[in-house]
Amino acid sequence: MEYILTAAEMKKCDETTSLTYGIPALVLMERAALETVRIILDRYGNDIYVGVVAGCGNNGGDGVAIARILKEYGVGAEIHLIGDIKKCSPETKHQLDTAKSLGIPIYFGLDNTIYDVIVDAIFGIGLTRAVEGVYHEAIQAINESKAKVVSVDIPSGIHSDDGSVMGIAVKADLTVTYAYRKLGQVLYPGTQYAGEVICVPIGIPEEAFGERKNGIVTFNRQDLKLPARKPNGNKGSFGKVLLVAGSKNMGGACQLSALSAFRIGAGMVRIFTAEENREILLKKVPEAIVNTYQDNENATLSLSEQELLKAGIGWADVIVIGPGISVSGKAAFILECVLKEKKKPLVIDADALNLLASKPEFLQMLEKGRNEYNQEIILTPHLGEFARLIKHPVAELQKDVLGYCKAFVKKYCVTLVCKDARTFVAKQYKMTYVNTSGNDGMATAGSGDVLTGIIAGLMAQGMEGFEAAVMGAYVHGLAGDYARDKTSAYYIMAQDIIDSLRYV
Repeated sequence: MEYILTAAEMKKCDETTSLTYGIPALVLMERAALETVRIILDRYGNDIYVGVVAGCGNNGGDGVAIARILKEYGVGAEIHLIGDIKKCSPETKHQLDTAKSLGIPIYFGLDNTIYDVIVDAIFGIGLTRAVEGVYHEAIQAINESKAKVVSVDIPSGIHSDDGSVMGIAVKADLTVTYAYRKLGQVLYPGTQYAGEVICVPIGIPEEAFGERKNGIVTFNRQDLKLPARKPNGNKGSFGKVLLVAGSKNMGGACQLSALSAFRIGAGMVRIFTAEENREILLKKVPEAIVNTYQDNENATLSLSEQELLKAGIGWADVIVIGPGISVSGKAAFILECVLKEKKKPLVIDADALNLLASKPEFLQMLEKGRNEYNQEIILTPHLGEFARLIKHPVAELQKDVLGYCKAFVKKYCVTLVCKDARTFVAKQYKMTYVNTSGNDGMATAGSGDVLTGIIAGLMAQGMEGFEAAVMGAYVHGLAGDYARDKTSAYYIMAQDIIDSLRYV
């Protein structure tokens, strides 16, 4: 598990390291510069000409130290200071004085970009306003150069907490970041500007991070964990999923979710769906039990259909509702029946989320009082569905997705899987997970139905809800990455993600 820090958290680490543990900022600066030089030399060799573009803050001090250390290795390096030298931080002023005494060329402004490598050290993680004036001109010149660009800590112009471009930003080939990756390097569009990100230690002790229970984490391959299989188990041992999905015009969604639940290891899947889907489901997913209802104009189920649904709820270890069920009156009735079950784990997706958004009384059923039963509830909206749930425009939501996710799970007793290019998984009193697996080829119809089936299949096998949501998002992305690597992002369909689960 890897911690991803906000700017405030990283600054607190720096302060604690210096004030509590007695490691001066200049020592950290030297370590950062040494590590960055090592990577530059490993990547590009020492037969290079380097221009360091430095701002007046400590990020600029890192850059000046990089130029000095490069000279020790026989590399030609020059410094271009951007901004008012009178406003330099004490550490950066110290580094400039040292560089000057060693005869390293220092220029004011950037009028030359004919270098093999440009080191971007203009702004660090503290940038909070749009880039203007000489800073804008310098970044534009860097982007127009033909040099390889190495950013120090974060590309200048990228907001370190949300990845947004603050007017203009450096497009780096490589970013060397220190101690921990920053959220803005992980989120879009910041991750595209950062290029390859290498995180290096610089002497910040682990204890300096302090309280972590409200932090942000992501996973790497060593974190992959699936439920243990019982050698003497049977189909019932590996969990039973009830999938309430598929109206008469949307049969594919339940097929994809059912296949995904099976492929991730669930023992049995029972589908409650419109009668029109029976034949194709029995052909495509013959392993599933299929129960049906008449998807007509009636706003309720018949008594026999209600008994079928009730039997399925009683049979299941986990219930899924939503993929392709429509937002009809009958679908709303079915959702209400499922919501009345307050003990079984529940995954709510797709049309069921839109019904929650349109019927406040349904959403209120998920508020804090419900959890006297300790019921696991997972909501899996994409940004559009989440915007409808919280009654905010998508454009406003995109400004602070993480903040809205945290606010939502404070009010409702759920695990929230907010799906986008970077998916957040949030639950109150848990660390927030940001998923970094996956690719743009997964932006295809049915991909969300696959994720829903994966999460349900993991829960059916005994995974706790939040853990299943996190691992499900990670596995889903890994399968998408395998599918892309075998073909291309252009080629991927939802079925390819399911097929690629075998490689995960």
